[in-house]
Amino acid sequence: MLLAELEIYHSRTNAPTRRVALGYTYLPLKNGTGQGAVLLSGIIARFMPEIDQDFHDDYKKLLYQLQRGERISQPRLRHRFQEDIIGLARTVHQLQNHEGNYRFIFELNEAAAEQNILAAAYTISQFAYRDRPAIVNLMNKASKWRGEVGTDFISYLLSRHDRFLADLGHESSENWALQVLEITKANPDSDKVKSQFRKLLRSAHPDTGESSERTDVAKRIEDLTEARRILLR
Repeated sequence: MLLAELEIYHSRTNAPTRRVALGYTYLPLKNGTGQGAVLLSGIIARFMPEIDQDFHDDYKKLLYQLQRGERISQPRLRHRFQEDIIGLARTVHQLQNHEGNYRFIFELNEAAAEQNILAAAYTISQFAYRDRPAIVNLMNKASKWRGEVGTDFISYLLSRHDRFLADLGHESSENWALQVLEITKANPDSDKVKSQFRKLLRSAHPDTGESSERTDVAKRIEDLTEARRILLR
């Protein structure tokens, strides 16, 4: 069963100009998140590792400009966004429910990673302003994911949105929490969770750990705290 879909039109790899446009979109939302936002975030997680690191800051800036409804200068990520789709190739990405399991279907053809990233980002302008902050937050979180874009990714993405996990057929985000706390066995007891949390928290702290990046430290502590909450609830 189809849950969400994004149709992208883009220039081919041998084209003299780099362009991207949006086609049909089916991106249902619920209270600012939902299956549409999950698909967009999945596209970001799938293709972000393939783009140049120098583009990451421009991607984040673009998201916030779209969230605020600002005029977008062109090109972005070396591609020009347009409405005309004549002469462009077509790519479709979907989120599906297959026999009770939720899975992403990414069409991998001539579309460059930057074109997929830009198309997902530009859909933000189609949503109501009240919904945009939640979508942008999820897409930014997705940009940090490294790994297969599947069930564990959805649990990671929605770890603070248990209601929407239930909507998507996931009872919890325990797999993500176990991964964050580096616990290999399922159903750990509370003592194991607490001791592992304290151990990793000490190593993450800027006064005792190796990291000197405040933003990375804050994100690490936030994830550890959320993982502890999930496993102790």
